[in-house]
Amino acid sequence: MSAREEILARIARAVAGAEDVEIPRDYRTEAATGDLVGLFAERVDDYRAVVHVLPAAEAAGLVAERVAGRRMIVPDGFDLAGHESWPDLHTADGVVTGCAVAVAVTGTIVLDHGPGQGTRAQTLVPDYHLCVVRAGQIVSSVPEAIARLDPSRPLTWISGPSATSDIELSRVEGVHGPRTLEVVIST
Repeated sequence: MSAREEILARIARAVAGAEDVEIPRDYRTEAATGDLVGLFAERVDDYRAVVHVLPAAEAAGLVAERVAGRRMIVPDGFDLAGHESWPDLHTADGVVTGCAVAVAVTGTIVLDHGPGQGTRAQTLVPDYHLCVVRAGQIVSSVPEAIARLDPSRPLTWISGPSATSDIELSRVEGVHGPRTLEVVIST
């Protein structure tokens, strides 16, 4: 029995015979309407990320320009013609990925590490992360994002470059992930 199975079995035993309780699920699921792309771009910019909003035809060119001459990790499933993935995680200059979904009101990008999104390590170890978000992947709220995600997949929620203000309230970037986040929103 795995640790997960053991924990779930212990929980099942603890609640065995307990009365079922109905949990109301009538909370608001949509937070914004209108220009979700513009709101998402504004919120991502608030986090000190570099943001580009481009037509799909121009987005691929910008991505190619940004990765040129860099040792970039290109995950399986990310189409980047003419650029080979750098094989060593610890000497890579950065990673280029897509995403599973993005949240407009929070400026959050969610990776489920499916095709084109790389592994968790690939997205957290390099100092630079270039993420391509298609306009159709942007939803207004966190509940809408959760509804699109598979809860059995590993999820990484990114709200700007890695940063902390734990020590004397001084902002330090790059502690828990990439110091630089660049987002290309493809419309």
